[in-house]
Amino acid sequence: MARAGRVVAATLDLVEERAAPGVTLAELDGIAEEFIGSHGGVPTFKGYRGYPGSICASPNAMVVHGIPGPYALAPGDLLSIDVGVTLDGYVADSAITFTIGEPSPQAADLISACYEGLEAAIVQCHAGNRLGDVSHAVQTAVEARGFGVVRSLVGHGVGRNMHEDPQIPNYGPPGKRELLEEGMVLAVEPMTTAGRHMVRMGDDGWAIYSQDGSVAAHFEFTIAVTADGPRILTPWHESKARVVAA
Repeated sequence: MARAGRVVAATLDLVEERAAPGVTLAELDGIAEEFIGSHGGVPTFKGYRGYPGSICASPNAMVVHGIPGPYALAPGDLLSIDVGVTLDGYVADSAITFTIGEPSPQAADLISACYEGLEAAIVQCHAGNRLGDVSHAVQTAVEARGFGVVRSLVGHGVGRNMHEDPQIPNYGPPGKRELLEEGMVLAVEPMTTAGRHMVRMGDDGWAIYSQDGSVAAHFEFTIAVTADGPRILTPWHESKARVVAA
């Protein structure tokens, strides 16, 4: 899974590097698919329940599951990219959010808060903790910054399949739900909005938007629970220095 995760991380870095004003989301999808294939992987998302893209590309008020199409990026756009790779029968899954050019103060703050929620969750991914500790950590960090935590979408276990048990909400009380054990692998993915937490389905049956039209952010790591603590298997944070506004 770590091998698949390294391909995921490199794909995310490449897509962010190529994202620029005038570039379409379909072009980014093609770049990602070619790169994944050149490293021996298969885009996990493509064909899943009929999904047509190799990545999910979700701009602005779109939270997740955006089908890459003709939309051309513009300065100031906020873009979430989600990538899954299957390699040698194992899956890794990860997402980042960034802006095209300089972010607005609100976008910078939202991106920072969402990533802070993920960092807080990682700290809780230790054997002996409860899944509720992970969920509560996300909610506490994000809501402390004044942003909404999407409640109708969840993270998940991951392994030979993209979506495995357990489901991982981004809110809830600590000390509840499943016990975390060594060997578990979790796709933890805070999804946040600059407004309220409610979302709506788009007309294509895939894209999910903030209900109030506020911009959204999404970060995700595939994390293994090991004897030495949490191990991030999709380490884009190590391969590229990222600027996240305080």
